[in-house]
Amino acid sequence: MGIEVNGSTYETDEEGYLINLADWNKDIAEYIAVEEKVALTDNHWEVINFLRDYYNEYQIAPAVRVLTKAIGKQFGEEKGNSKYLYDLFPYGPAKQACKIAGLPKPTGCV
Repeated sequence: MGIEVNGSTYETDEEGYLINLADWNKDIAEYIAVEEKVALTDNHWEVINFLRDYYNEYQIAPAVRVLTKAIGKQFGEEKGNSKYLYDLFPYGPAKQACKIAGLPKPTGCV
């Protein structure tokens, strides 16, 4: 499977996650966001960039509980809660945000 962005094709798995994480860029994120019916705002980008930094440091995509706690630690309680993250990424903050961020599906996500 794959997606086509700006004339280039990028390989994805059967759920739409990028196979080669190095392929990711802002245009790909915006394309996936449209497919996921998410209109990206600065708040979305804050979470996406956080996830990419987290992945670079730990080599794992965090599950939703870990993500919620880590977001709260970095950005404050008003952003470190499930309601805030689900408002941004209604199909699952960890799963959907990781897909848009070009990361693998978090472990433990169905």
